[in-house]
Amino acid sequence: MSVRTGESVFDWIDTRAEARAKAGLARRVRPRPADSTDLDLASNDYLGLARDKRVTGAAAAATLRWGAGSTGSRLVTGSTELHTELEYELANFCGAQSALVFSSGYLANLAALTALSGPGTAIVADQHIHASLIDGTKLSKADVVVAGHCDVPQVTHALATRGKRRALVVTDSVFSVDGDLAPLAELSAVCREHDAALIVDDAHGLGVVGDGGRGAVHAAGLAKAPDVVTTVTLSKSLGAQGGAVLGSGRVIRHLVDTARTFIFDTGLAPASVAASLAALRILREEPERPARALDVAQDLAFRLKEKGFLVSTPTAAVVSIQAPSPEAAFAWAEACRTQGVVVGCFRPPSVPDRISRLRLTARADLSDGEIERAVRVITETGASAGAVSRRP
Repeated sequence: MSVRTGESVFDWIDTRAEARAKAGLARRVRPRPADSTDLDLASNDYLGLARDKRVTGAAAAATLRWGAGSTGSRLVTGSTELHTELEYELANFCGAQSALVFSSGYLANLAALTALSGPGTAIVADQHIHASLIDGTKLSKADVVVAGHCDVPQVTHALATRGKRRALVVTDSVFSVDGDLAPLAELSAVCREHDAALIVDDAHGLGVVGDGGRGAVHAAGLAKAPDVVTTVTLSKSLGAQGGAVLGSGRVIRHLVDTARTFIFDTGLAPASVAASLAALRILREEPERPARALDVAQDLAFRLKEKGFLVSTPTAAVVSIQAPSPEAAFAWAEACRTQGVVVGCFRPPSVPDRISRLRLTARADLSDGEIERAVRVITETGASAGAVSRRP
């Protein structure tokens, strides 16, 4: 009897990798040098706070005081005074009753969906929701209906025909691919009419949308609504890391008791908590930052549309430019990088409509000269990479 080596067990991985490479969908991890001089239009540091000395100084001080890690789950040793302080100030800033901090926005979304639904629950989800929300709907074991993008009539029909089951409607506030804004007020009204809860991922709204960057949920007048639950990330406008769920006191208490990604995950590191808290205070004190980020996004979109590209109309800091194929999008992004401008490259399955794009993220600290440089490089490399624009 021959002895098997086991080398063939994962041969299927190579087959899949070859197929992805042929389709232009291979990915790679690219380390970012600390001393890079590239113009960054790919990160989510919308307000330019990730390297702000007030933010990094707070992180360093918290590390010296509390240690490198939180040392355990939030319910054991992983909650510091900083966690409580951040939760209070975050809820207060966004206009919510309570908040609960998680070690990532991804885990916050999983918590909200799995703890507030379950078998026998009906979930109606926008077809363009973030991957973390999709995963949350799958883990919830609820019955899921996918509604058309921002299609309020489809949501209404799904709720009206669900029977007597509990129901949740799930949406992003600002969608991460094109940066368009969900009709939150209309969705809330439909949910109220049909006795359903509304869960909103405001990751791309916090820090950019609404009064002083308080987010799209606050701007829609829903921050204190007892049937609305908001999730946010601390890794975009606040330049740090982590996530949070905002909602009524009883919702947050329920998550503390039942959310597996809260109970069984190590708490967010003190450095990230302190950095988020410092960034939140800067946002409160400098409300001009959100307006500047939005102005930059709109300026980029306007200038690129003038060059004839198919560009989204930004409602927050996200601007996307359509590419003719995954291969063209990758080549275009690489050409930009060689010219010192780093842009996002979104290809299937990251784009729900299967249209590849360059995604630009505006930052409040970009100068007019940097915007001009970005537009010039994107335009020139778009032509050389075969991403031909339509006629202006």
